[in-house]
Amino acid sequence: MADFRITVAGDSALNLEFGQIISAKTSTLIRQAALCLTEDGIEGVTELIPTFCSLMVQYDPLVIGFDELCEALQGKLRNIGATESSVRHIVLIPTCYGGEYGPDMPTVVAHSGLTEQEVIAIHSGHDYLIDMLGFLPGFAYLGGLDPRLHTPRLATPRTLLEAGSVGIGGAQTGVYPLPSPGGWQIIGRTPIKPYDPDRAKPILYAAGEYLRFVPITPAQYKAIERQVAQGTYEYQSITQEG
Repeated sequence: MADFRITVAGDSALNLEFGQIISAKTSTLIRQAALCLTEDGIEGVTELIPTFCSLMVQYDPLVIGFDELCEALQGKLRNIGATESSVRHIVLIPTCYGGEYGPDMPTVVAHSGLTEQEVIAIHSGHDYLIDMLGFLPGFAYLGGLDPRLHTPRLATPRTLLEAGSVGIGGAQTGVYPLPSPGGWQIIGRTPIKPYDPDRAKPILYAAGEYLRFVPITPAQYKAIERQVAQGTYEYQSITQEG
C-alpha cells in the first residue's frame, strides 16, 4: 500500500502527500494515484492537480465531506505502488543551441568548465521525466538534469523571454512555452509550440511523459518555424520499451 499523508488545503481541497523530496519514486506514485482516481472516480471530486510531491484533490463539500473523502481515497489507493511502467512516451523538442537563440550559453560554459559542444551533447543526451506542469500552460518541470550543467539563475530575471526559450535554472531545465518573464539561463530555443490553444491537444505532453531535446541548426530552426506558422509541421514523439 502506498504511504501518503492527507492534509487540509482549504474548505474544498486536500493534499495527498507522498514525500518531501522530489524523486522518480514519488513522481510515479502521484501519477498512479491520479490515474487510479481518474479511471475509478469518487463522486464529488472535481479536479486532480499533481505537483512534485503531492496530489491535490479538489471536491464539492456539498456532495462529499472531508472525512468521507479521506476514507474513500484510502480505499481506492490502497494497492498502488511505485513500480514505473516499462513504456516511455518521449516527445521530441527540436532545439537550436547557442548564438542568438541561447544568449546565456557562454555563462553555462564558463560555470561548467565544459565546451559549448559538450554542454549541448550532455543537455540533449538525456530524456527528462516531466514531474509536473505549472507556472505557464505547457511549462514542464523536468527531472534529471546532469549535475555538470547545474547553473545558478540570473541575479536579475529578464522581463521578457521569447516563447520556446530553453533554459537552465539551478538543477532544472525546461522550455518557456509562451513569452514571459524568466530568470533561467537561456541556452537555446525551440521553434515548435509546446502550448497552442488552437490545437486539438493544446499541450504537447503530460506529467509522466518525457522530453528529449534534439539539436538543430539555425537553418532547420527557420524551416520548422515556417512549417509551424503554416500549420504543416508534424510534431514528433516516440514510444520506447524499457
